[in-house]
Amino acid sequence: MERLFQKRTAFLLVFLIIVWGVNWPLSKFALSYTPPVLFAGIRTLIGGVLLLLIAIPRYKQIRLKDTWHIYLISSLFNIILFYGLQTIGLGYLPAGLFSVIVFLQPVLLSIFAWLWLGEAMFKGKVLGLFLGFAGVATVSIKGLSGDLSVIGIILALSCAVSWAIGTVIVKKAGNRVDSIWLTTIQLIVGGLFMTVIGSKVENWSSIVWSAPYLLDLAFISVFVIAAGWLAFFHLVNSGDASKVASYTFFIPFVALVTSILFFNEPFTVYLLIGLILIVMSIALVNAKPKLLRKPIKAGANHAKL
Repeated sequence: MERLFQKRTAFLLVFLIIVWGVNWPLSKFALSYTPPVLFAGIRTLIGGVLLLLIAIPRYKQIRLKDTWHIYLISSLFNIILFYGLQTIGLGYLPAGLFSVIVFLQPVLLSIFAWLWLGEAMFKGKVLGLFLGFAGVATVSIKGLSGDLSVIGIILALSCAVSWAIGTVIVKKAGNRVDSIWLTTIQLIVGGLFMTVIGSKVENWSSIVWSAPYLLDLAFISVFVIAAGWLAFFHLVNSGDASKVASYTFFIPFVALVTSILFFNEPFTVYLLIGLILIVMSIALVNAKPKLLRKPIKAGANHAKL
């Protein structure tokens, strides 16, 4: 049983890294056919509606009367703020720099999980997390050039913070909410909100409903949004949040490789160096120290949501 669980976890991690990695170049491609806020809203809403078909037979597990606030808070941090700030922020900074700042999330998540969830913190884990961030920065170093915008940096940092807080909320909620209903409701609520905002500030007539755009939208809605978030929350709820987050350092690497293969972006030595740093990072974060005396924990008593 344990071996089966490990295989399923490995499969979900690989799936998540691949689909969330290709999401960056696919989203960049889609923006040549559609305004950004409407695209963020439509893809998220479609993903939520698709998951609703799976969630409805589990209607008894929604327990909306007791847990509605968890659904709303998760929708705010994981969807509305994360995708909203991301969509707006990409207009102020190069994509490489923006993604580097956003992938401070695993570092922030590890700190929040230590403070609020009581997860163990070791020197090796701290070093591993910062090596992972260094690897992401190295992979994306080409995007670090160009004009810097204070507003863009603030939006990127806010995006990372909102994602980290949202992940902790999901982990802290634990068995109090059904993971399928949590993912479904937050996608629908967040998708509706961004679609309404997009309708106010952008024009539907600006969308080019071509075959490439529709295929791109379908792939992102089904695999990146619906299946991706479901896999992420399942992994977070079934293990150490900071360890799961450490694997997300691979996502910018996959994004860059995809861009090289399909968008003719150049291969550089930074890609190889970044990959080595990321692998070292994951090894350190997931290592079990031989001399495990008393790991530092924060907060013996954790308040309930």
